[in-house]
Amino acid sequence: MTARREVWITGVGLLTCLGEGLESVWSHLERGDPPPYDDKSFAPYVVHPLAPMSFDKQIPKKSDQRQMETWQRVGVYTAGLALSDAGIAGKPDLLDHTDMIVDAGGGERDIAVDTAILSGMRKVAEPAAFLNERLMRDLRPTLFLAQLPNLLAGNISLVHGVVGSSRTFMGEEGAGVDAVRVAQARIAAGQSELTLVGGSYHGPRWDVLFSFELTNSALKGKFAPVWDRGPQGGIAFATMGAFLVLESREHAQARGARPRGRISEVYSDRNLRKPGDIEASLRRQFAAVAPRVEHAHAAVISGASGLEPATSAELSVLKEFGLPVRNAGTYIGHGVDTQFAANIGIASAVLEHGKLFAPAGSGDSGATPPSLSQVVVTSVGNWRGEGLALVTRAE
Repeated sequence: MTARREVWITGVGLLTCLGEGLESVWSHLERGDPPPYDDKSFAPYVVHPLAPMSFDKQIPKKSDQRQMETWQRVGVYTAGLALSDAGIAGKPDLLDHTDMIVDAGGGERDIAVDTAILSGMRKVAEPAAFLNERLMRDLRPTLFLAQLPNLLAGNISLVHGVVGSSRTFMGEEGAGVDAVRVAQARIAAGQSELTLVGGSYHGPRWDVLFSFELTNSALKGKFAPVWDRGPQGGIAFATMGAFLVLESREHAQARGARPRGRISEVYSDRNLRKPGDIEASLRRQFAAVAPRVEHAHAAVISGASGLEPATSAELSVLKEFGLPVRNAGTYIGHGVDTQFAANIGIASAVLEHGKLFAPAGSGDSGATPPSLSQVVVTSVGNWRGEGLALVTRAE
């Protein structure tokens, strides 16, 4: 049996409400400054918008920007940050064999059409028939095709010249976990040398908030840390981009690339979310990774969203495992498909700086362990999907 290869993180691109680039995000996390959020523009919902910025640095053509929605511009821009961080931007000899895995949600819906349909359904005797008729008549045939994550992957290829193999994932937090899992597994197995993986999300928009309001999932009223949002809980949706450049150790060393970290393991799961299912899933994943975790030198970055009962269920398992815990979502908000890659990027910064960032909320616990060399990154989806990655210092 061929030995599995080491998978290094050689580039990280982040774009969040804390700014652009890993160091900008880390500086805010380290200081523990109150997170920027907006509780007025979409009141009563609380969101984390991007700070004012220009996309010109990574998407120089205005014509390219105009044909992209916000989530696509964020994704293309962040992919450029990751490629630049890895030292492969503008290098066709490397980009020609850089594979790409993109995870992202659908694009922006026509809120005027949705509102008109929902208003009309209240007035008709057969709502189901009315809905089918209006959807067929009011939605343009190209709308859904134009929103697929494939379009984001295509724009990244066109703007940045990434022309290796390409695949896309769609399916909220679980898609983000599986995108990283597949990227890591392909490199470890020798099926790829260099992969760009990640995605983008634009949460502060009415169609997203409306969709999640149907399940009473969006954070409303007053901002609070992820762990302290009460029995109902709620998600503070964010605009966020997160991409990682993953690379085999041999390939990275041959071109003199420095590692930001190493992804040793990635696990994913999915269950019916009956009482106890989340806890059972996370316990299985922690049990699988436990033989490789050095408790005296490890910590956890949680991807909990603030939604209940998932947040409390995850915290109960984290307490059982007994490692120091931090949740970045309090600071950067929740990017759904994008959250897992963002937290892995932040984990690499934790390892590079050798310390945890400032705690925020009652679930953040424990001091930085001596000689911090491992971070367990978790993800529990708002509706489905549980995942875990072990990120270690690369030597």
